[in-house]
Amino acid sequence: HTLSAPIDPPAPPPRPFYNKNTTMKFSNVTSLLIILLSSSSFPSPSSSFALSSSSPSSSSCGKTPSSIPSRRIAAPFGLPLAAASSSTTSCVEAPSTDVVSGGNWGLLSERGQRALADLINGDAEVGAQRHVYGDWPEAGVQDEEKVGLAEQLADLNESYPGGLEAYLSKARSLLSSSAAGLNPFDGFTASIPTGEILNYEDDAKGTMPFSEAEELGLESVSRVAFVLVAGGLGERLGYSGIKLGLETNLVSEVVYLQMYVKYIQAFERMSEVRLGEKVKIPLVIMTSGDTDPLTRELLKENDYFGMDESQIKVIKQDKVPALKDASAGLSLKSRFEVETKPHGHGDVHHLLWKSGLVDEWESEGREYVVFLQDTNALIINSVLATLGVSRKRGFHMNTICIPRLAGEAAGAIARLDHESDPEKSLVINVEYNQLDPLLRSQGDGAGDIPDPKTGYSPYPGNSNILVMELTSYAKTLRGEDKGVVDEFVNPKYKDDTRTEFKKPTRLECMMQDFPKLLQKEMGSEANVGFTMFDRWFTFSPAKNSLEAGIDSVKAGRTDAGTMSSAESDKYIQNQRKLARAGVKLPVSDCDDDTTLVSLAGIPVTPGPRIILCPGFAMTQSQITEKISGGEITSRSSLILEGDGLKVKNLSLDGALVIRAKDGCDVQVDGLVVSNKGWEVVEVEEGEEGVPEEVAIRGYRMIKHEAMEIHITEPGKYKIGKEGIVERLD
Repeated sequence: HTLSAPIDPPAPPPRPFYNKNTTMKFSNVTSLLIILLSSSSFPSPSSSFALSSSSPSSSSCGKTPSSIPSRRIAAPFGLPLAAASSSTTSCVEAPSTDVVSGGNWGLLSERGQRALADLINGDAEVGAQRHVYGDWPEAGVQDEEKVGLAEQLADLNESYPGGLEAYLSKARSLLSSSAAGLNPFDGFTASIPTGEILNYEDDAKGTMPFSEAEELGLESVSRVAFVLVAGGLGERLGYSGIKLGLETNLVSEVVYLQMYVKYIQAFERMSEVRLGEKVKIPLVIMTSGDTDPLTRELLKENDYFGMDESQIKVIKQDKVPALKDASAGLSLKSRFEVETKPHGHGDVHHLLWKSGLVDEWESEGREYVVFLQDTNALIINSVLATLGVSRKRGFHMNTICIPRLAGEAAGAIARLDHESDPEKSLVINVEYNQLDPLLRSQGDGAGDIPDPKTGYSPYPGNSNILVMELTSYAKTLRGEDKGVVDEFVNPKYKDDTRTEFKKPTRLECMMQDFPKLLQKEMGSEANVGFTMFDRWFTFSPAKNSLEAGIDSVKAGRTDAGTMSSAESDKYIQNQRKLARAGVKLPVSDCDDDTTLVSLAGIPVTPGPRIILCPGFAMTQSQITEKISGGEITSRSSLILEGDGLKVKNLSLDGALVIRAKDGCDVQVDGLVVSNKGWEVVEVEEGEEGVPEEVAIRGYRMIKHEAMEIHITEPGKYKIGKEGIVERLD
């Protein structure tokens, strides 16, 4: 191989520099240097390695001392950079010195030079990026910042499929369409898609028996992979940490990530009982630069919540450049730093392809991939039944849905038939602000109106929880797009000229837009549908701050979307499950204010506060078998955990916790509990030093007194009226 040093454009005086591959010091380079090296001095073409984050180039092309830092966001989609992207063989021709001076050009590594040259060349006809590369101060002023900018441009170039030029080209096209007000659904007619409606309490109100769907799902859950999309911090909630680390409720104090892991472990145990063999179900967590270190720390500190470390994979998504105007000019955070923003959870599909995990799952004989969101504790109850519907219907993609109010600010699943090309027809999520105009443009022009029979929109509301059939999913990921879903842009314009923005925007992508890729690869054979459940059973995400939730309640909405409303809805879900099993207890209704109380300004259940751990019971049939009879008062709190635990005729007025380890067969019959119990107390107005996790709810739980029974040694046990544990074997 030959390696040549660059001939610098005329400018700066000689200055010492180090080549990081040698220990020799040079005071000047006055002639072309040719170095002949044996082929063994270089990695083979098949080798791959990551570039150093502190020394951006391994050639003498850039004369940047290693002490000058560079900003690195990640290798492409979190994977190692290939050897082909390193800087070891050639240098980049300098642009005109009236664009970037020779002295400044010589500061940059080859990858930095190449990224800057690409930006300059790509901007020749547009002129939208001059503020990025133009009018740099002379060499010797802000040199570190210049190097950092060039390295950041290189990182952005490498992290986006097709590079920064492709990103900006897409952005200009999408911004042009946005400014012109073009309709993305022009040529399509909307209709209600195919799916199933399941009702937990009354099969007559559904289109398929709930128990049948769960049983079918149970047959497939051992061959599922779970993907948890968790790229966001809890800032909207008023919490600076990761949402996965928040407590789902104050009774059991289980955090969201722990809850998801425990449900997966329960699926494993149920499958092992059915199959008679060991079952391991993988979990993938998609993080962002904001959440990645904290997510990994949470897992390690808690020993992966009892899962094998090898079962959990973490994949990290990158951010994309922010755009300042309709010409797709890059927004600068400072003079020498591009502002970046999240690209959206649609990245998850490309990341799964790049990571090779989908290939691995196929080789293991897995059948489905289930995508979960980070703070919806109710949704996991719908997974088995939705898997069952996917099996029965042969769905390639199945979206868990909820009844949607007409005009509600939530996406809806619709079938879109193309007027001239049936192969372009598809079933997909349509955002609420697009659905009404689309419906007004067809038929009677009534728009997004309620069905008079149900009071809801006939178009099911999207919960953004997806179940993918693995064979078709893998085939689509291997197609020409490699899982990169179509992007969109949503700028907020300053005025009617639609050229300047109120704040920087960016290209975004959503994972629910995957049907567009399915349609490209499978055409009319793509089978996309939905499974709809009642809201109380499946949907209550924590997404809003307490203040925003209070404003929502004052505006007349019932879905506050706060930590307190999400916690309350979990208790209500379990109240309704126990009521169906025959337990006498007060049951709150999220839509009936007379059954709720105001706590820190948010309507919540007064109780009882019930947590049925996944290790106790998950399916409809399990709950019916494991608990019956008895009475629970509204002031009570209850935790039940244990696969072998059964409870009959419980009388509870206070707080009770029963936990039984695997292998413990525990029969509770006629237990009577009365104690001070646990109560919630609002945070006092003006109280100082309130921790974030308390402030976002607006209340604390004071645990005065409880009966707690913990059984850890395998065996058979009986617990009677007095709460005395009696061993039977």
